[in-house]
Amino acid sequence: MSLKDKVPPHNLDAEQATLGALLLDWDAVGTILPYLRPERFYSIQNQKIFEALLSLYNKGIRGDLLTLQDELRSTGQLDAAGGTAYLSSLTDTVPTSANVEYYAKIIFDEFIRRELIKVSAEIVSQAHDDTLDSRTVLEEAQKKIFDLTDSKQTQSIKTMQEEIPKAIEIIEQLYHDKKDLTGIPSGLVELDLMTMGFHPSELIIIGARPSIGKTALALTMAQYSAVVKKIPTAFFSLEMSDMQLMMRLFSMESRIPAEKIRTGRLQTDQFMQLQNAASSIYEAPLYIVDTPNMKLLDLRAMARRFRLQYNIQIIFIDYITLVQSENTLIPRHEQIAEISRSLKSLARELEIPVVVLSQVKRDAEGKAPSLADLRESGSIEQDADVIMFLHRERSINEKEDEKKSPTRETQLILAKQRNGPVGIVDIVYFPSYTKFENKASVSE
Repeated sequence: MSLKDKVPPHNLDAEQATLGALLLDWDAVGTILPYLRPERFYSIQNQKIFEALLSLYNKGIRGDLLTLQDELRSTGQLDAAGGTAYLSSLTDTVPTSANVEYYAKIIFDEFIRRELIKVSAEIVSQAHDDTLDSRTVLEEAQKKIFDLTDSKQTQSIKTMQEEIPKAIEIIEQLYHDKKDLTGIPSGLVELDLMTMGFHPSELIIIGARPSIGKTALALTMAQYSAVVKKIPTAFFSLEMSDMQLMMRLFSMESRIPAEKIRTGRLQTDQFMQLQNAASSIYEAPLYIVDTPNMKLLDLRAMARRFRLQYNIQIIFIDYITLVQSENTLIPRHEQIAEISRSLKSLARELEIPVVVLSQVKRDAEGKAPSLADLRESGSIEQDADVIMFLHRERSINEKEDEKKSPTRETQLILAKQRNGPVGIVDIVYFPSYTKFENKASVSE
């Protein structure tokens, strides 16, 4: 038998058993909703029946044989759903609702198999289309496969009956956990109090003029999340090599000046500090990508792979203007707009915060940056959920000033936050360690 003659994967017994179980035990609806939607049933009759049951559920009406018949009759779908005889037979196929979740998982599994066959056919068709760039085909293929691997697939339109229980569950969890933050912490206390941490689906922009410390701030946050909190973290470095980042991490963790680590001029006790730092970093779920001039498609594909393989919870990208658009023929500001929208879309797709570094315009030199100073494209301001700027007065002679004082007071300006306040956070920069710390902890 050829592939085209094969019947798509399905299990009618599981479909009928699920519908019958719902008619026997209406409270089981909440159990199967994470797995099932009408289109996930193979049988058209069963699709219509489940659609009617969902309609009753949304109306707050308890589903049973009589209410189901009335609902189907009112929409003119009773005959298409198999008629009264078929509805009556559903409860005969299952003696109890105890295994309803097991039946629902079977239906969902068969649906995924059918979708995989469909997606595979689409990929084959696109691969044969010479008008499509191969990288575009690959990006589409990866996105489709990623969508199928997401076990929490649901429709984009969600009912209040579905959402309210989940929201209450989250609030109850927060109440019992007594956590101060609801998102991933940055390690900067005042910033975390204002943002409550970085949250899923957020696009966070960190802007500054060159040499103010954008990379140092991002790496400080990544080090805190991965090394201290053991949160799986990805760091895309499009400017610095992996070894440069590792040297910085060693310096930050060991508090040994980066210059000494780079030159190897270490004292005996510092070697012990370095070994302890290396041990902490070794255990950290931190993943570094150091591809210069990385294509947007490649970045998205690797982010998806990290999410699947390592359950990445936050991504840092250093920095946005070094990401390469596939469409190089359009003006640069339009390319940046496309990249910005795509990164926001990626954050929503993966349901994790994406932190992106950005340069600000030269006009911002010598003054506190504002939203209008974001470089290349105003779309960054529109797409971002959180925008913050680093600002401090530049020193004429950094080396001489470092001898006088090992720190630089810096302002972290929270200029935009969709779901919270804006304001200024005072932090402290250690040039020798290329690390930021809380001002309060330095003062103590």
